[in-house]
Amino acid sequence: MAPTLVKLALRRALRETRYVRPVTAGRATGLVRDVYRQLERDFGMLAPPVAVHSPSPPVLAASWVMLRESLATDGETSRADREVVATLVSQANSCPYCVEVHGMALGSLGRSSVVSEMTDPRPSAPSDAARSELTAVAFTFHYLNRVVSVFLGTSPLPPSVPDSARSRAKAVLGRFLKPVSGVVPGLSLDFLPAGSRDFSWAAGNPVVEDAFSRASAAFDSLVISPVVRDVVLQELSTWDGTPPGLSRAWVDSVEDPVARLALVVAKAAYQVDDVLVAAAGLADPELVELVGWAAFVAAQRCVALEASRH
Repeated sequence: MAPTLVKLALRRALRETRYVRPVTAGRATGLVRDVYRQLERDFGMLAPPVAVHSPSPPVLAASWVMLRESLATDGETSRADREVVATLVSQANSCPYCVEVHGMALGSLGRSSVVSEMTDPRPSAPSDAARSELTAVAFTFHYLNRVVSVFLGTSPLPPSVPDSARSRAKAVLGRFLKPVSGVVPGLSLDFLPAGSRDFSWAAGNPVVEDAFSRASAAFDSLVISPVVRDVVLQELSTWDGTPPGLSRAWVDSVEDPVARLALVVAKAAYQVDDVLVAAAGLADPELVELVGWAAFVAAQRCVALEASRH
């Protein structure tokens, strides 16, 4: 499959997302257009896990700022080590789409796409900047895994790609996922207003700290009902990070359908289904914002738990 056809297939994949209709590249204006342009330039493609946020421009910008400044830019850690972190987090969160994408990315970098749970990409004596870079990647993928599990399928290749062409398509897609060289840190920051810079784990890297502070401010400013905020934050405050398994009985006692959806996104996004989404009854922007907010606060909790173990 030719590279141009793979790019077209990825753009068409946006039409096959679940529950929302992302803005297409041809119809993007304002902030969405600006994010899309930088995304294609610095990531090599209009990546569906980012573009799916486009019904809410501020959430789109926040997702891109986190991804770009954690994974795509030049830094103290190698892109391969960052991809290992992305893959391990995606495995832990049961996100086959992200595992496949970042396994292909590792292959494009000459590393095995099979990542062992015993792999530890951290240097034996990491600098504060290196530690913050890898933590930022983990945070980003705790976030993106949840969003992808809700809105996308199990593979980055759309069903329209025939079985006979999938192996070749993956090889071509893997080449697109090879890092773009010379991605300068910080150039996405102006997409969002400044935040409070209260991310202690990122203090060793001012750009990363600024990026996640801006993203946090964007999520904090969303219109999420106090009921939903209270239910999710209270539940996460005592959560040890363990997935609740396949049964959804653990959330049956939550009466508010929007709070129920947000809580499932936060703790077990792989359990989200048509029934939960339909019961919430949200329009596209509100659904993207709810899912994004729940995913972000869950990612915060996951990173805090990981920090407490070290």
